Amino acid sequence: MGHVREDCKVEIVELAKRKAQIYKALHCGHLTLMMMMMMMMMMHERKESQIEARASMAGSCFHALRLRRLKSKPLPEPSSSSKTRLDSDLENMERRRFDSLESWSMILDSENVETWEASKEDQEEWTADLSQLFIGNKFASGAHSRIYRGIYKQRAVAVKMVRIPTQNEERRALLEQQFKSEVALLSRLFHPNIVQFIAACKKPPVYCIITEYMSQGTLRMYLNKKEPYSLSIETILRLALDISRGMEYLHSQGVIHRDLKSNNLLLNDEMRVKVADFGTSCLETRCRETKGNMGTYRWMAPEMIKEKPYTRKVDVYSFGIVLWELTTALLPFQGMTPVQAAFAVAEKNERPPLPASCQPGLAHLIKRCWSANPSKRPDFSDIVSTLEKYDECVKEGLPLTHHSRLVTKNAIIQRLKGCVSMTSSIPVQA
Repeated sequence: MGHVREDCKVEIVELAKRKAQIYKALHCGHLTLMMMMMMMMMMHERKESQIEARASMAGSCFHALRLRRLKSKPLPEPSSSSKTRLDSDLENMERRRFDSLESWSMILDSENVETWEASKEDQEEWTADLSQLFIGNKFASGAHSRIYRGIYKQRAVAVKMVRIPTQNEERRALLEQQFKSEVALLSRLFHPNIVQFIAACKKPPVYCIITEYMSQGTLRMYLNKKEPYSLSIETILRLALDISRGMEYLHSQGVIHRDLKSNNLLLNDEMRVKVADFGTSCLETRCRETKGNMGTYRWMAPEMIKEKPYTRKVDVYSFGIVLWELTTALLPFQGMTPVQAAFAVAEKNERPPLPASCQPGLAHLIKRCWSANPSKRPDFSDIVSTLEKYDECVKEGLPLTHHSRLVTKNAIIQRLKGCVSMTSSIPVQA
């Protein structure tokens, strides 16, 4: 039996080398080649699992007699501590399986796709055709989700896999609700600055959401690569306008995001920003039904931290923090834990420090957005209008002012023309 296991080890090493070559080739941008490489990678992983199965079967022969003897003995009742340990072991095993790319390629094997197909009554118009889905390498992860690069119907996509825990009933119900909410909202949103929904599927313990692939990652990743205070005013305004236009559209559809932050803003090849991750979003008319606070403490509005009634203005507060991030390229409340940041905001009315180099107009807008009083925060339609005026000023070489009505060069010329035409009838005192 020893030589069988040694042969298996050699084969696995060879397969690992091939997989490394395939992963390297996946970085190439040619779609057809990517598809071929992904299919080869999945074939290698299935082969690898077959080899491991052979090796484990070879090892299990030695234990067959011992297992038969143990069968006749009654098993002792497990203690409460051993039950807890067992649950923990099962959870860890499930997590390891969730992190294994092999598990996805096995699930999405053409022979197993039938087990993923929803029944006709459960079929939704957004249900993915899994025979058309190829999954590549993982490029992001969260507490209960992993995001993979993939190809769906010959298009580059991002595949968000959500693991629904079987041991924690409360967490399971919450994640299922978030999945349903995200799919329901994303499937009805269409805007250049909202990440495009493509399809989804649900088959416990794993649900997946397929969206367009944003090649440049998150805004936070982009800012992490920049020196502090290094972004030009032109870049700040372009990125801020993309975000605010996406949020203006979102609010026009009656949706509150509730977790607007740099990690949930994605960049594409053209460095345009799109709002993403609607797992905690809700329709404004239904947000009152939810309990507790939603979102991430560093970007969370004080009224939500305190679990008080809130409106769409919580997103405006979060945008103010994001706009501060753009001006500084820093993480908000750096040096504090998330809980310390929440306490500083809610109890001490603290905000991240604005740099002296920040344009006065931009600083004024940031302060309005993160005002402690929600009614003093502007709507996103006002924010878009203000940023567009700022952008016009920059293009015309004028300074940004914090006045609500900005005076552009064209407006000055028009006023001067009016003054000239009026001098013939109205004397001007020196």
